[in-house]
Amino acid sequence: MFNTLSGRFLALTTVFVMLAEVLIFVPSVARFRQDYLQLRLERAQIASLALLASETLDADLEAELLENAGVYNVVLRRDEVRQLALSSPIPEPIHATYDLRNDSALQLIRDALRTLLDADERIIRVIGDPVQQGGLLIEVTMDEAPLRAEMLEYGLRILILSAVISVVTAALLFAAVQAFLVTPIKRVVAQIQSYADAPEDARRIIAPRAGLRELREAETALQAMETQLTSALRQKDRLAQLGSGVAKVSHDLRNILTSAQLFADRLDSSEDPLVKRMAPKLVGSITRAVNLCESSLAFGRAEEPPPQLARLPLAALVTEVLEAERLAAGEGGEVEFHDEVPPGLVLRADAEQLFRVLSNLVRNARQAIMAKGGGGRVTVSAREDEDAWWIYVTDTGPGLPPKAREHLFRAFRGGVAKGGTGLGLAIAAELVRGHGGRLELTRSDETGTQFAICLPRSAPQLAVG
Repeated sequence: MFNTLSGRFLALTTVFVMLAEVLIFVPSVARFRQDYLQLRLERAQIASLALLASETLDADLEAELLENAGVYNVVLRRDEVRQLALSSPIPEPIHATYDLRNDSALQLIRDALRTLLDADERIIRVIGDPVQQGGLLIEVTMDEAPLRAEMLEYGLRILILSAVISVVTAALLFAAVQAFLVTPIKRVVAQIQSYADAPEDARRIIAPRAGLRELREAETALQAMETQLTSALRQKDRLAQLGSGVAKVSHDLRNILTSAQLFADRLDSSEDPLVKRMAPKLVGSITRAVNLCESSLAFGRAEEPPPQLARLPLAALVTEVLEAERLAAGEGGEVEFHDEVPPGLVLRADAEQLFRVLSNLVRNARQAIMAKGGGGRVTVSAREDEDAWWIYVTDTGPGLPPKAREHLFRAFRGGVAKGGTGLGLAIAAELVRGHGGRLELTRSDETGTQFAICLPRSAPQLAVG
């Protein structure tokens, strides 16, 4: 029960009410003691009036008056004369004297607690002002035991009443919390569980109807979130279906284009001038179409496999990437490739995936330079520090257009070259994230572009997909 909101609220309410009753109990007991002693003074004063009516009193009558007043003797001071009005033997010496004429509230509370906690039979003297201005002061000697018994009985009644009030108050608050807070929260939780079973079903989106403003705001926010999530899931499902269809078409189209590419290669050996002039353009178009199909198929996979990390000499890998791009660039020498990776640099990465990342970046740089015309340079460099390995791919191309920078690592939206799809950078960024690192655009202006690959030295929780 104490693990529930209502159960803890019930317990806290009971504790706080009891604490409040205790704070009331102490002053109440002190006030009760003061009234008790004041009543004894008044009775003693009334008993002493019999002496004023008759100068002598019968011993039995005097004993009866003292018994009714609950005191052993009475001293009344009138006209500056202190007079023992009534008296009887005192069984013990006087233990303490209490003057009610000028006691502070704190002193009264302290004396009351001392009386409650001390169970000894004691004789006390009490001094106070006579009622109706019947003298200068009145003083009585009395037994404290009856006072303590009366105080204990009164305190017990107060505690029982406090307990009853606490229980009733806590029960009412418990019922109120159940009705106004716990029940609406349970309804929201049940709705969330129902929505989680079928988030694509728009009928399960919550409809705000709570009476409390705070809960209604929470329901409104939950409604907005569920609406957005349902819409996103529907769109994702449609895109997944579309992607599946595109992947199938790309697969078949790639096979057809590959065959067409083989036939187009034969055209290079033709002696027909027109064929010689048109064949390279045909081959280039078919090659770009094949690359597009392959990129679409690669990106359309549900997820990239986790990287198989191993110690990898970076210089050898970069050399392999640059050699492949030199062949693709041809013998015209328009693009120069420079390898500035320290020969002894060894990092921890998946060789195949890192090759794909670097190949994408270097290919993009080469294509940008060739599209600009006039030649240029692609440089791959690297360094390391205490936390990470850094690999830089820098070119002297025309820089990225603003539209490409806005959606740089988003598939089909971050294409740089004319007719490009942007899949290369999206795939490269995904592979780097799989290593726990990041791919950044550090510079892009009219003098060129630089991408940075950061691979952490620590062994992070590898991202997948």
